Amino acid sequence: MATPAQTAEGAEHARYTFRCRLSRTARGALHAEWDRCRWLWNECVARSKKAYRDGEKCGPARLDKMLTEARARMPWLAEGASVPQQQLIRGVATSRAKALKDIKARLPMRQRAGMPQWKKKRQARLSLNYTRRGFRLKDGRLHLAGGIVLTPVWSRELPSEPSSVRVYQDSTGAWYASFVVPAQAEPLPETGRVIGIDWAVKETATTTSDTHDLRHAEHGRKAREKLSRYDRMMARRRPAKGQAASNGYREAKKLRAKAHKKVARQREDTGRKWAKKVVRDHDKIAVEDFRPRFLAKTTMARKAADAAIGATKRALVEMGRKHGRGVHLVHPAHTTMECADCGARTKHALPLSERTYTCTACGTVRPRDKNSARVMLVRAGLNPDDAEGVSPPGSPAREAA
Repeated sequence: MATPAQTAEGAEHARYTFRCRLSRTARGALHAEWDRCRWLWNECVARSKKAYRDGEKCGPARLDKMLTEARARMPWLAEGASVPQQQLIRGVATSRAKALKDIKARLPMRQRAGMPQWKKKRQARLSLNYTRRGFRLKDGRLHLAGGIVLTPVWSRELPSEPSSVRVYQDSTGAWYASFVVPAQAEPLPETGRVIGIDWAVKETATTTSDTHDLRHAEHGRKAREKLSRYDRMMARRRPAKGQAASNGYREAKKLRAKAHKKVARQREDTGRKWAKKVVRDHDKIAVEDFRPRFLAKTTMARKAADAAIGATKRALVEMGRKHGRGVHLVHPAHTTMECADCGARTKHALPLSERTYTCTACGTVRPRDKNSARVMLVRAGLNPDDAEGVSPPGSPAREAA
């Protein structure tokens, strides 16, 4: 799967992820490498906590010096490759700097990035990062520093030479290699069409074009019975506090993780296919910059999570960037209260049960979500061919009588 990513320097890059086949020797070597890196992470966290209490600095330079001393003092640590250990220190330093920046900015606790925390042996998932000098591709195989050899399942070719790779294991126990390569634009022919998109309740996305509406696929609801069965299996076999988990508990946990993974892949596949269709058929896209996190504490939490609005919006933005389309993120405030034709705004927010928008100023009657989708176009300054009487960009909204 190829997904765009943003590097620290701001250059556009893309990630190409491939499933990997591992021998028993390679699997053991990766776990040994991860044990060293996990110990190093916890040591950096301990140093970071001490430095924070003492009011000292604990940047990457000091942590690098600590790593050099530790490798000279501990042969067990020096047996591992230096590249993933150095990349892990960069990760600790970046995470710590972001947390301190948020503290200094006095952001609310819910918006702050947390300080680096301990990685527990039975909970932390294996993840190793290698820069260009820590890996090479030869004869279709991935050779990592330390003599570890993996066999990626090449479902497609890499467009260019990768600059780094991350080897990790997901919740189901599957192994993956994620390569970072420079993103390559693939412009599509112009269509002369624009579209407005509103994230809806009954449908995942409502647009100004009826043919591009995205209905709620309900992948999670369809898999709920199976997920509930695995939850009950885990509950029956859950070990007592302080006891090791049984094989039955671990097997139930793995089955549950596989079911969740399947649902996540179905949601991602649905969102990316829809995004590809929208981007292919329109030159400019006005989409509501909706952030569904707050819905997690409402009665709509389950349905909002099943709709995967965040993942679908992210796929749309990434697809638009890849194919050179103009994607305008529109602030969602009052989009359900404004009239797309005359710009009038209702005095009170409409309840969710009211699905038809009626403008008291110009008399326009339209489905509520369709009206919101057209408001996106107005706010983005895009006038569709099939819309008449659209207020000019930047005109102030007036209240309805």
